[in-house]
Amino acid sequence: MFRKTRAIFFNTSIGKCARSRIRFLRTGKTLENSPLDGIRILDLTRIVAGPYCTMILSDLGAEVIKVERPGSGDEARKWGPPFIKNTQETCYFMSLNRNKKSICVDLKSQEGKDILYDLAKESDVLVENYVPGKLDELQLGYKDFEKIAPHLVYCSITGYGPIGPYKNRPGYDVIAASIGGFLHITGPKDGEPVKAGVAVTDLATGLYAHGAILAALLQRSRTGKGQKIDCNLLSTQVASLINIGSNYLNAGKEATRWGTAHESIVPYEAFPTKDGYYTVGTGSDLQYKDLCRKLGHSELAEEEKYVSNKSRVAHREELITILRSIFKTKTNKEWDKIFEGSSFPCGPVNSLKDTFNDPHIQAIGLLETVKHPIAGDVRVVGPCVRYSGGDNCVREPPPTLGQHTAETLKNILGYSDARIVDLKRNKTVQ
Repeated sequence: MFRKTRAIFFNTSIGKCARSRIRFLRTGKTLENSPLDGIRILDLTRIVAGPYCTMILSDLGAEVIKVERPGSGDEARKWGPPFIKNTQETCYFMSLNRNKKSICVDLKSQEGKDILYDLAKESDVLVENYVPGKLDELQLGYKDFEKIAPHLVYCSITGYGPIGPYKNRPGYDVIAASIGGFLHITGPKDGEPVKAGVAVTDLATGLYAHGAILAALLQRSRTGKGQKIDCNLLSTQVASLINIGSNYLNAGKEATRWGTAHESIVPYEAFPTKDGYYTVGTGSDLQYKDLCRKLGHSELAEEEKYVSNKSRVAHREELITILRSIFKTKTNKEWDKIFEGSSFPCGPVNSLKDTFNDPHIQAIGLLETVKHPIAGDVRVVGPCVRYSGGDNCVREPPPTLGQHTAETLKNILGYSDARIVDLKRNKTVQ
């Protein structure tokens, strides 16, 4: 009954749906003030891009049911070492799956498919990152769900999208970054191409997908109908080339690697110091003058060949050599003290120890601790966005494999204890 009248209830808001929700919260944090309270998401994703997308949505209050393969689960569960303490729980999986419930379902069995169909009827969003066509073969593609749950927003995250010559290729971050030009522009000048230290193409795709899902839910609030969303790593990477891509498209300028330096702004890079590296960026001539004053070399701001950014770019090598010799005379902490209150942005190149012990990171409460049922206390980086009128928070630790299978089937779908036992006996669920 609810699904037939869903459009009426969604005319004024996305998340105030006419169904009860069973909440499994043990942290004491509530969902009532969360922007996505009332939204249920079926998460068929693994690795990084998909789980990152659904984790952002879960922080905002969505109920995320992570559907995993019996016996093995998300591949990221095996991506260790490092592991959490003396367990087999990987740090990799922990970083992407908080606030979720895990159920294990055999999607190749008819009973497993039926479970997914039943859950889709009681959910708002389905997110998957299988190679295009794989779920269609299993009768779990968008067309299959559209028939039984027309309200469902179905988001596919793939390597290359559903069309084009690469559509059936498996997609990983570093490959999309290679084909999409990112590795070509990343690395030391005159050096080899270098991948970023984290999977930025995956993360950007997850962010695009999360925004697209919210937009589709907003549109559904007006139409009552779901739709299919396609996000892919390669398109995300090419879109993320921003000004570098525009330089080629509109000026025919091929990109090169600049290390930490900036092609169009000088100085704008990391300089070696007595004990590390320190990064400064001067986006204006006034900021450059302030830098020279703080360095104790105001004369560098008065020389004609350095007075404007255009002339500084033309005399880059000479100026950077001078600045490098100056920066090497002091430590990062000494430069921090000297640059305090500067008009130009600056900061040390921190190790992770320095990053997580940074006084600002400590002060803003970005780091949180959750109690994991196996690993005990687990530290996580919490949501980086704050809302004045809504909660965006860490409520639950990442789930163990199949931790919520029985309670999900019982409390959401109303399956009897006997039926759940039978499903476990025939290995449809775990």
